[in-house]
Amino acid sequence: MTYPKTERTLVIIKPDGIQRTLIGEIIKRYERVGIKLVAIKMLLPTEEKVEKHYLLDPSWKKNVGEKSIASYEKKGITPPSTDPIAVGNMVVEKLKKYFTCGPVIAMVWEGAHVVEVVRKITGGTEPRSTDVGTIRGDFVLDSYIMADTDDRAIRNLIHASGTVDESAAEIALWFTPNEIIEYSLIQEQILYDVNIDGVLE
Repeated sequence: MTYPKTERTLVIIKPDGIQRTLIGEIIKRYERVGIKLVAIKMLLPTEEKVEKHYLLDPSWKKNVGEKSIASYEKKGITPPSTDPIAVGNMVVEKLKKYFTCGPVIAMVWEGAHVVEVVRKITGGTEPRSTDVGTIRGDFVLDSYIMADTDDRAIRNLIHASGTVDESAAEIALWFTPNEIIEYSLIQEQILYDVNIDGVLE
């Protein structure tokens, strides 16, 4: 069995993460586990960029619509529509408004199992129900109930790619190849060298 030491994932600190002055804390959480930051930039995303981001997966809109409808029904609330695509469109509009209300920081992180590790450190989509010790669990109190009541996207500080394939498509959308830097960190010898050779040289 092999593991790719150069697996990459996209992380975006959303406008609320910046307004909460959590940039350093968020980066520190990822850095201290041993993954490597290989690209970073601050930008003001356009609505077109945000829409492209969420619709990279052609099934995303339908899937998010179905989940939203099921969530409404579970709470005993009549969904705004029974058509998953229509509900998915409403979600996209809320996300566009959320993502474009201020600057974001887009980053590419690299390391073994980085997609899975970043998702674990970040925590679940809903801060209210995610674990203490995760970024969202420690720094946000937002909930689906609050977001639905206010008719807005949930404020959860960060976007993190869900799969290796998803991350590849998202990185290509947000970064050009020359914005991603190839370099070595000394700590990689401790993390990846089989015998930790050279420590006593």
